[in-house]
Amino acid sequence: MTPLLRLDGISKGFPGVQALQDVSLDVHAGEVHAVMGENGAGKSTLMKIAAGLYRPDAGSIAVDGAATSFAGPADATAHGIHTVFQELTVLDNLDVGRNVMMGHEPGRGPLLDRRALRRAAQEVLDRLGIALDAATPAARLSTGARQMVEIARACATAPRVLILDEPTSSLGSHEEETLFALIDRLKAMGVGIVYITHRMSEVFRLADRLTVLRDGRHVVTGPAAEFDRDSLIRAMVGRDVEDRSHGMVSRDLPPALSVARVTRGRAVRGATLRLHEGEVLGLAGLMGAGRTELARLMAGADQPDSGSMVLFGAPYAPRDVAEAIAAGVVYVPEDRKDLGLVLSLSVAENISLPAYRQHRRAGLLDLAALRRRAADWAGRLGVKAPSPAVRVDTLSGGNQQKVVLAKWLAMAPRVVLLDEPTRGVDVGAKAEIHARIRALAADGAAVLVISSELPEVLSVADRIAVMAGGRVVGTVPAAKASEESLLALAFAEDEVAA
Repeated sequence: MTPLLRLDGISKGFPGVQALQDVSLDVHAGEVHAVMGENGAGKSTLMKIAAGLYRPDAGSIAVDGAATSFAGPADATAHGIHTVFQELTVLDNLDVGRNVMMGHEPGRGPLLDRRALRRAAQEVLDRLGIALDAATPAARLSTGARQMVEIARACATAPRVLILDEPTSSLGSHEEETLFALIDRLKAMGVGIVYITHRMSEVFRLADRLTVLRDGRHVVTGPAAEFDRDSLIRAMVGRDVEDRSHGMVSRDLPPALSVARVTRGRAVRGATLRLHEGEVLGLAGLMGAGRTELARLMAGADQPDSGSMVLFGAPYAPRDVAEAIAAGVVYVPEDRKDLGLVLSLSVAENISLPAYRQHRRAGLLDLAALRRRAADWAGRLGVKAPSPAVRVDTLSGGNQQKVVLAKWLAMAPRVVLLDEPTRGVDVGAKAEIHARIRALAADGAAVLVISSELPEVLSVADRIAVMAGGRVVGTVPAAKASEESLLALAFAEDEVAA
């Protein structure tokens, strides 16, 4: 059977980096073809070539068996190749219908026919089984609903091939199931789906075939049913990855940071939490439970409406992030590109930003010391880059995440608040980040890890607190917890004594 899309012998290089070398991939009608690999393996570059964003240096592209080339994204779309990238592009100032039909708006001459647009958008949503009203303002949508709008936009013109780049990276478990049901419907319609993910559970749930890339080269392609977790890890990293689950119990030390009955609007409603020195505290919960909002209060990014906080025995009420940092509390946000990095700066400059004040001599920056410091921490976190001088926007997502961590861990904080620290990170990098988190705790830091992946909090944490409805509804030792027990707490309505 002729594939809908075939990329054959694709190579692509950038200054100092050979991103792809002789890589091939195809996708057939009605199948999900998963693409896996560590960050920096070349997945995103390959997908951007398929989407018309990059032109290959070598190799060929065929659609329905006919050789072609894409002059740009619009050309790829005209050939029926649609891509939904990890960074969502839903516009808050428009309603759902306008977002779905963007670029395909019905009109009468130069005027927009709003009634026809909403009707057409609603037909697309209904056909895909997406329970959204086209008239709903996009600003009201959850992250999961925004993901559905992105997919609906891609499907508004009946795509032949749909490329999904880490589509569940910011979804909760219920939103994931909605997405998976939608993918099943698209398969039944004959759409070929290329699915990029780091999550093995999704591969074994969805994929018919899978391809593994490593260091810009093709490693293996085969039926997903022929792989298991261990063989897939070996293909991705070229070695067995050690299971570093620590199994430690939290140390019996006074709280480093305690939060008592704090509130913030409707997001945080009387939350109480204790974070101890020398422990990793996991913070679990469903989307919208208030986890990020609570962390922002602890980090000084927002101020509580009521309640109190105590840091190492003294009242703690930071007016901003700078005051929190000065007190030894750092926050690594979930959105690394908007809040954690300056993409136009180098790796070294990003790592050095918080330390400029420390490295001034007679009013001048000690650039040599800053460069040494940045190189040291880039090495500790295993940042893969040609040199610390390269721009951070040239790095893979996992390496960008390591730069964010290096930036703040280099400040020797006493309390570290990590929001989705391994979001979009491959299995090898995830193990490295987990090891660094545990090393922080072993050195005496108090570490809070917010994660939507229950296996992650069970693996890395000593204790796990669960939030629901803006409150902490339970705290349990990780050794006594399970995914089922944590989900039961996440759906709780009455507070359980910690």
